Order: sequence, then C-alpha cells, then structure tokens
Amino acid sequence: MTERNVKVKRANFIIQSSLLQLLTMELNERQKEAVEHGSGPLLMSAGAGSGKTRALTSRLKHLIEKGTKPERILAITFTNKAADEMRERVFSAEGGSASGGGLKRKNPMRLPLNGQPFIGTFHSFGLRLLKQEIEKLNRTPNLSIYDNDKSQSLVNKILKSLDIPKDKYKPTVLAAKISKLKNELKNPKFLEESEYEDDRVLLEVYLRYERELINNNAFDFDDLIEKPVRLFAANQKILQKYQQMFDYVLVDEYQDINRAQYQLIRLLVDKHQNINVVGDDQQAIYKFRGADFRNFLNFSADFPSAKIVKLEQSYRSTKKIIQSANAVIKNNKEQAPKELWTDNEEGDFITVASTESAEEEALWLSSEVQAIKKKDPGSSIAVLYRTNAQSRAIEQAFLAFRISYHIYGGLRFYDRLEIKDVIAALSTAFNPKDSASKERLEKNLGKRRTLKYLESLETLPKEASIIDLINRFLEEADYTSYLATKFKNPNERLENIAELISFATSFDSLGEFLDQVLLLQSNDEESKSPKSAKENKRLKIMTVHIAKGLEFDYVFVIGLNDGILPHKMSLAEPGGIEEERRLMYVAMTRARKKLYISYHNYPSVFLYEIPQSNCEFINADGGELWLPDEDDMYIED
Repeated sequence: MTERNVKVKRANFIIQSSLLQLLTMELNERQKEAVEHGSGPLLMSAGAGSGKTRALTSRLKHLIEKGTKPERILAITFTNKAADEMRERVFSAEGGSASGGGLKRKNPMRLPLNGQPFIGTFHSFGLRLLKQEIEKLNRTPNLSIYDNDKSQSLVNKILKSLDIPKDKYKPTVLAAKISKLKNELKNPKFLEESEYEDDRVLLEVYLRYERELINNNAFDFDDLIEKPVRLFAANQKILQKYQQMFDYVLVDEYQDINRAQYQLIRLLVDKHQNINVVGDDQQAIYKFRGADFRNFLNFSADFPSAKIVKLEQSYRSTKKIIQSANAVIKNNKEQAPKELWTDNEEGDFITVASTESAEEEALWLSSEVQAIKKKDPGSSIAVLYRTNAQSRAIEQAFLAFRISYHIYGGLRFYDRLEIKDVIAALSTAFNPKDSASKERLEKNLGKRRTLKYLESLETLPKEASIIDLINRFLEEADYTSYLATKFKNPNERLENIAELISFATSFDSLGEFLDQVLLLQSNDEESKSPKSAKENKRLKIMTVHIAKGLEFDYVFVIGLNDGILPHKMSLAEPGGIEEERRLMYVAMTRARKKLYISYHNYPSVFLYEIPQSNCEFINADGGELWLPDEDDMYIED
C-alpha cells in the first residue's frame, strides 16, 4: 500500500469515527422531542448554532428505525453540500445504508429510490420527477438543462429574431424577469392587459422562449420546480402518484423557500401532512432571491395541527456573543421570537473599533489578524462585509502585509470558461438539438473548429465513454492550442479540465454525468476546484450573505457604517430594515470565540442595539473613541 493510500485510509477512519461520535451523542431535550415526534406536521425553529442539521438527520434516522421504509422518505435541502452531509451522517457512520447495502454514490433516476430515502436539493428532485414524466412535457429523455448563461443566450437570440433592440431590452434583464415569473408561478398572460410596452415585449419574449426550449428539447433551471407544480395542478393522477410515493417529507432551511418551492411541498404533503421542516426566520436573508420567510411564520396556519419545537440552545458562540445577538434581533417585529442561550463560557468582550476611513479600517484589521495568527495559529478567521465593493481596501492592505486570504464565493469551478466549453461540447454530443451549447462553441472557438468537432462525432463508436468524447473535443477542436493562444494561464486551465476528466471517470452514462454537473454547486458558494483544499486554510473574506451557514473562531464585521448595514436602499423596501437586521444577526452569530466590529464615518444604528456592557470600544488611531449620540444619527444620500 502506498504512503498516499495509507494517509487516505487514515483520514477516512478519522472522519468515520468523528461522524459516529457525533451521531451517538445524546440529544438535548428539545432536539429529542422533535426527533421522536410521531406523525403529522412538525416545525423545528432552530436558532443559530443549535444543531439543526443534527436534529433533522436524527429525525430521518428515527423514522427509518421505527419502521418507515427508507424509499418512502423525501428529504429536501438547498445545497448539494447539505445533502451530502445529511447522507454521510445518516449512513456512513454505520458503514452501510438503511437497506444494508452500503451508501451508494449514484442512484438510478427512477423514483422512488430502491431501499434509500431521496436526499437532495429541490432541483435534483424536480429533475428526476420531470424525467420520469417526460412524455407529458413535449420533451424526450435526452434533454438538456439550460443554466443562466444558456438562458440568456437564448433570450438574446430571440431578441435578434424579433428585431427588438438590445440596448433598450437587455437579455439579462428579460431573462431575470422570466425567471421571476416562473418562481412566483405567475401565468404571463396577465401581461396582455398591461398598458406598458415593456410588459408586452416581455410576454412576447417569454412565449417565444418557452417554444424554443421545447424545440431545443430543454428545460431551464427554474423549470425544475415550476414545471412539476404545473404538472401536478393539471393532472390529478400524477399528483396522487407522488403523494402516495412518500410517507414523510423533510425540508431543511424552510425560511428560504420561494413561492414555487412552497407550492411543490404543499401539494406533495396535502394528503398525509407528514411534513417535517427546520429553519430559522431570524436568519432569513434571501428575499432578493425570491425567498419568502412568511412561509415559515405561517406554518401553523397552513398546518393547524403542527407541533412547534424551539431549538434555542446554541453550541457555537460565547455567552456575550449570544446575548448581544439576541438584543439586536429582538428589535424586529415580524418574527417568531426565540431566546437563544448557551452553556458555553462567558467569553471575551466584543471589540468595537472606530476608524477615520476604509483604508485605516483595513490597516487596523490587518494588524489584528496578524496578532490572532501569532497568538492562536490554528484558528479560523473570517472578515464579513455587506457589499462586495468593501473588499477593495481589505485586499489592498492584506497584499501589503502579505496576509494570505481567500475570497470565499469567488469564481466557481463549473463557472470557468474552459469547463463550460467542455460541458457544452458534451451537451451537443448528447443532445444535437441543443443550439445554445453549439452557439457557445461557435462564439468561443469559431465555426471552423466547432464544425470539425461536430463532424467527428459521426465516426465515434456508440460505446464511446465520456473520456473518449472529451478527448475527441480536445483533439478535433484543437482546444489546447486555443487555450495557449488565447489565455496567459493555459496550464492552469488544462489542469481544471484534467480534474473534470477525473470526476467523469466515476460515471457510466453521459446523461447522468451532465445532470450531476448541472446540479453540483448550483446553490453552493464554495468552489470544488483542485485548489479549494489549500484555499480553505486561508483567512476568508466574504459578504454576510455568503457567510450564512458557516462558523469561525474569530469574526470581523467591518464597515458597519450608517447607510451600508443597514443599506440605505433598504429604507425604500417594505420590511427592508428588518431583513438588514437579520443580516446583522447572521454576521454576529458566525463567531465562536471572539467578535470584532469596526466602522468609519457614522456608525450603524445596529451598533446601538448591542448592550454596551458586552463591548470594549477602541479608537484605531489611538485617540478617544468617537461614538456620536444616537439621536444625531442620519443616513446620507
């Protein structure tokens, strides 16, 4: 056995041992109450760091142990990472699946799964359902799924065909409006009555867009939720088929579901009402994505017999951080109140630093980070901010001080040009009607290279593997030369393709591989690139939105300025300030050991909501702390 294999085996042993220890830990009384709930609706209102994933996973295991057939359980998550974590916790710690056959990495496309619960994202479930009912949807099984780029490309093509000026009607804007209509389950026919030209143009583009999807034998990403809902509404027999397929439906992050996702779940559980959900309305921060946390607040109204269990014990943060976060969030009126508490240590004071400018703030931050690294070298550190523009001064200072950092949520592996090109080449081989993929290749490589590759597919044996197809593309399209002449980092891009090839070797079917690539990281923020393991060890900088679900030993919330958090734009939106306050709550509760808050110019109103007895105030330039009276605060234009 090689040294590398020994290390891998050792690492796997440690992971499995840790998972087993985690799963056999005694649940607290509230978690146990939720896990052992019988039939009927259940809502776990889980505060930050309260072990919601453990509770939901234990609930799934409990249902199986009490006799529910695994394949009759549907567990829905928002990210592939969350689905993988749940799957590992349920099965791997015991070395096998619920059916005794071991955890399978790949599952057949038919529902229900054989001897296993379905654990996956909304979109992966929707994709399987659509493929199972494909004959009713004017498509054939070898369909394509259009991501945002392909959808925008198709809209652009439609605008050209309709002779609609792109300078007036931007493809990105129209594609976003089409997406919103689908996520809100709105019939676009209502636009016919509009007196506005923009609405009538949107209707014309929408209808043409839907026809083109059919012509291309494709769905877009929003269709994976919207089309199942439409199908259920139009066909009672199909609805009953899926209602009878699952005895229990479990949903993670219920506060983040949109209208279409909500309706899909409601229809599935309408008969038995065995819906078990977990979430935290106090961490609802994705309104801009279409999420409506009122679905969480209205759970008892939707399901009058629901059992509500509050998970209020936090295992993450110190007492001072928990008390301070509670003090901030209690100012929101629209919420289901919880009082987070912890048995953890009292902890350090929250450091509140005043600076004169973003540059001075970044210099102070750099100094503090260096001190932490020296004092606690194995610790994790994160810098959080409200807007991406705030990273400029931080990055500049970190570069000057030679502080290694990683912008968490940067360009993802499957968003990289060379990966998208290879996927487009495979998509055209799988589905010749996929015009968007063909157009991408022609745009990037030119028609000559593209045509040569497509013609070469005619001589490729039917039993050709995914690797054979990729190699054919690299050779016939002369793709390596294209990278070498077009980019300064061809070797790095070829390494990315090599990583994709390595991943592809675990799939027997091209269709399955393409489905998996689409679903991988569709909602996740962390890159799956070969460098990600190295980058994970660095100091992280990111927006608060991206930080949700993560935790770190030391957290800096920088730029807590009036007009930034809360953002001045939130003043014009109903409920805007309360959503911004939930952002502040999320930012604060990412910290395990120590929380730092800094600002320049005028401090945020949220700073005044933190008990000053839990804070130590400093002036970064050495002078007296300047903290203006709250009554003098205002938001600049």
